[in-house]
Amino acid sequence: MDVDHFDFELPPERIAQEPARPRDAARLMFMAADAARPTDHGVGDLPHLLRPGDLMVFNDTRVLPTRLSGKRGSATRAGAPETARIEVTLTGPVSSRLWRAFARPARKLEVRDHIVFAPGFAADVMKKLDGGEVELWFSRGGDDLAAMLEAHGRMPLPPYIKRGKESDDRDTADTEDYQTLFAEHPGAVASPTAALHFTPDLLAGLDARDIETARLTLHVGPGTFLPVKTDDTDDHVMHAEWARLDAATSDRLNAARAEGRRIVACGSTALRTLETSACNDGTLAPFEGETDLFLTPGSRFKVVDALMTNFHLPRSTLFMLVAAFAGLDRMQAAYAHAIEAGYRFYSYGDASLLERSP
Repeated sequence: MDVDHFDFELPPERIAQEPARPRDAARLMFMAADAARPTDHGVGDLPHLLRPGDLMVFNDTRVLPTRLSGKRGSATRAGAPETARIEVTLTGPVSSRLWRAFARPARKLEVRDHIVFAPGFAADVMKKLDGGEVELWFSRGGDDLAAMLEAHGRMPLPPYIKRGKESDDRDTADTEDYQTLFAEHPGAVASPTAALHFTPDLLAGLDARDIETARLTLHVGPGTFLPVKTDDTDDHVMHAEWARLDAATSDRLNAARAEGRRIVACGSTALRTLETSACNDGTLAPFEGETDLFLTPGSRFKVVDALMTNFHLPRSTLFMLVAAFAGLDRMQAAYAHAIEAGYRFYSYGDASLLERSP
C-alpha cells in the first residue's frame, strides 16, 4: 500500500513538550465504531466511555534510563583526547553486556575506543554501524548494568521532545513523567505512552464502573516512533520487540471474551502483543518471544475491540495501525479534526479512544 496514504501535515506547535498535569487532565478524542466523526472529551471521562464489564489491558514494561554521557579514551590511537565527550542512547541489547546505541558524535568514535560513564561503569566500542549507531560492550551486564543505568542514565526521550543543554531540572521531572503507573519489568527504551495518562484516581473510576484491568509486557524499542522510509508498506521491515503474555492473563482474557465482554488495549504495544498471541479462532495462547507484527489496512484483528492510544507521527507504523483498526478514511478525518481542535500530539500529548471499525 502506498505510504503517502498515511501522510499528513502537522504544525510543530501541536507537538507536546510537557505532559498534562495531572496526567488524567489530558484531552481524549472518542471515535465510536458507528460514528462518522469523533467527539471531544477528557481522559477523566474514560470510565463512562467504556462499558461495564470491559477488560482493559496495560503494558507493564519499565523504561530504562538509557541516555548516557561519558568521556572517550582510546586503546589504539596515540594522542586521542581522553576528555572527548560522547553521548550515547542505548537502543537494544544484543546480549547481557553488548548493546546497540546511537552515539553523538559518532564520527569521533573508532572500534576499541573506551568510554567511561562513571567510576566502575564503562564500555568499549566493538563495532560501528550505519546511521551513527554503534555496538558497545559494557563493563557490567544484567542487573548490575540496569542498576548503573538507573544511577547514571537519563530518560531516552524521543527526538521531537526538545530539551536544552541546561535541563537538569527538566531531566529530573522526565524521570517520573516518562514512566507509567504500571512500570514493573525493566527493558524498554521508549515509553508505552498511552498509559502515561493513568492515575490512581482514574483506575478507581474504572473499578467503580466494573471495568477490569490486566497486564502484559512488551519492551518498547526505538523503532516504534520512526516514520516508514519505503514507498510501499510491503517493503517495510518491522522492528522486532520482546513481549510476554502469561497463561493466567490469557485465561482471564479468554474467559471475558467467552462471556461476550470487550477487550480494550491501552496502547499499540498492548494491542500488538494481544494480536500476536491470538489464535485463528480468536482465543489467546500464552506467548513469550519477539514480535514484528505489522498491522496495515486490511489486517484482521482477532481479539481487541477498542484501543486507547496517543496521536502518532505521519507515515509511521503506528498511524498505519490505527488506520487498520478504525478505518483509513475515518482516521484521516479524525486526525484533521484533532489538529484543527488543538489536540496535543505524540508521547506527552493527548489521547484517543477508538472502537474497531465494523
